[in-house]
Amino acid sequence: MLIPRQKTPNLALPTLDHGAFDLSGETAERGTVICFYRGLHCPICANYLTELEKRVADFAERGVNCIAVSSDGEERTRAMADKIGAKSLRFAYDLPLDVAREWGLYISTSRGKTSIGIEEPALFSEPGLFMVTPDQTLYYGSVQTMPFVRPHFSELVGALDFAIANDYPARGEYTGAV
Repeated sequence: MLIPRQKTPNLALPTLDHGAFDLSGETAERGTVICFYRGLHCPICANYLTELEKRVADFAERGVNCIAVSSDGEERTRAMADKIGAKSLRFAYDLPLDVAREWGLYISTSRGKTSIGIEEPALFSEPGLFMVTPDQTLYYGSVQTMPFVRPHFSELVGALDFAIANDYPARGEYTGAV
């Protein structure tokens, strides 16, 4: 389990159009939003990533980079980026599933073709949304067991405004006896 205010696992992956992504080398003033998505086969992911694409500039105005990550290969990742009309959102691909597990993501098995007629990979990770600080510690995290009911990016932008204005720390950091 990832713990707020503690270092996250590193994440180093190829991207479609932005060279190699390495979380340890990110330079945004306030950090990076990492949106792990299921893959091309998921119509809910396409809608979710469309919303993130619309908010990339909002995050950038607040000193935060964004990236979408999946275990899909380059071809399927390109198809997803094209499907949502991505212009600003970075897409990383080839997420190893053991790395997905390090991030606390759930892994699912294929059920064949989805409602949109695209074959699910044999194994893939379920969604997760994280904000990681520039020193690579966890600020915010949410993981899903299913594709439904995800955090809204507009709420995350609003929460970021509050956190910046009030120097609000990451919460959930206590690991002692209860």
